[in-house]
Amino acid sequence: MRRPCIVRPVKYSLALVFAALFWAGNYVVGAVAVQSISPLDLNWWRWTLASVPLLVLAQLIEKPDWRAVLRHWPRLLLLAALGLTGYTLLLYGALQFTTPQSASLVNAANPAVMVVLAALLLHERMGWRGILGLLVSLFGVLLVITDGALASVLSLRFNLGDLLMLGAIVVWSLYTIFGRGLKVPPITATAVQAGMVAVLMAPVAVAGGVSWPAEAPIAWALVYIVVFPSIGSYLLWNIGAHGMPAGRAGLYLNLITVFTVVIAVALGAVLTVPQLLGGLIVFAGVALSSLRPARTDAPAPRDAPIEVSPPLPGAKKP
Repeated sequence: MRRPCIVRPVKYSLALVFAALFWAGNYVVGAVAVQSISPLDLNWWRWTLASVPLLVLAQLIEKPDWRAVLRHWPRLLLLAALGLTGYTLLLYGALQFTTPQSASLVNAANPAVMVVLAALLLHERMGWRGILGLLVSLFGVLLVITDGALASVLSLRFNLGDLLMLGAIVVWSLYTIFGRGLKVPPITATAVQAGMVAVLMAPVAVAGGVSWPAEAPIAWALVYIVVFPSIGSYLLWNIGAHGMPAGRAGLYLNLITVFTVVIAVALGAVLTVPQLLGGLIVFAGVALSSLRPARTDAPAPRDAPIEVSPPLPGAKKP
């Protein structure tokens, strides 16, 4: 007797759900860690400790041709500078000045920003849905970063953390765009980039007097960031994303914001009405920009296997 066809989608869905949950934890736990350890030290420890397990997982799961992989080192180095260094430093820097829930709500606008940058850099056509979705998302972001006081936009009074988070999603969008078409398996690409960050940032970290956190809660926070968002999420994301269409898998990234807000509120954080409303508006804008006009003159294409460069969130990452 054949097993019900729902089994496999449920397995892949659960993998994507837990990947998003672990990435959401990066916001909450990262906000705790950066109160005692600098973003630079946190980022170096994160990828130094995660690089070896990721390399092992890449070898076990993807079995890449390492010589062929290393031929792509210039592009991998650029991606490491953008995604694993620039984005992460901006994210942890933002968490020094803003709340995890506010940072995740701003991060939810990432897909809309990506549409704009793809239009500018790759000359991809935005269409009216993309433009309208971007404007709606930006209005939602303004509600979040001004906490409803939209008049403060005119006086340029913004929370530094929210501005850093805006910079982070621009950098992550560039990381995603420049990573398109990379002929390197996703876990392997992440592992090599992590190794590059570990090696190239080592002199800076050592010169700055990097040391393992003396406080137990901060040390455990760092362990969580290494094990779950850096290793677990990337592994689970690639398992889940390879089991369903790309568009459907991308929708699960929205759970990062949802989980972050839920965790933060459960730990006692206060979510204001403008933040909640702004977050909903951001989601509406992203959904609008993701819509594709229905075609009646051609059959619907078959779902193609996905080739993913893992995000953290956003396509929204960690």
